[in-house]
Amino acid sequence: MFELRPFDHRTNHLRNYDPFREMEELERAFFGRPYSGERYGALTEFKTDIQDKGDSYLLEADLPGFRKEDIHIDLDGETMTISAERHSEHEEKDKEGNYLRCERSYGSYSRSFDISGIEESALSAEYSDGVLKLTMPKKQQTVSSARRIEIQ
Repeated sequence: MFELRPFDHRTNHLRNYDPFREMEELERAFFGRPYSGERYGALTEFKTDIQDKGDSYLLEADLPGFRKEDIHIDLDGETMTISAERHSEHEEKDKEGNYLRCERSYGSYSRSFDISGIEESALSAEYSDGVLKLTMPKKQQTVSSARRIEIQ
């Protein structure tokens, strides 16, 4: 709960001490409520890797346990949004309708990406073994040729 910090005589750490801060941070991390300035909580986002392949980018998103039909890729201007929704299909209940065990999470997950440098018409996607792979070709940049204009 306490941290070992170098002593700084210019700052009085006891004046800013909040004994409940660590508990609040733990609660936010566990229940997925966003921290101030954070867009998503830890439980509502999925992890992605983006690789530069030279003429294209490869985005790989971990979406285990989803069906291909539950994953959507939407383009809106220069923004691409990947969203997925998981439904809880298997439930074990007792006679009163209470869960005996429910360990799997369900809900909707979403992330947005800036695709301003991507050729939108050439995007391709595949989903296999819980990994969504998007191949995103880069836009061809027109190189302006340098020239000198003669004055008349």
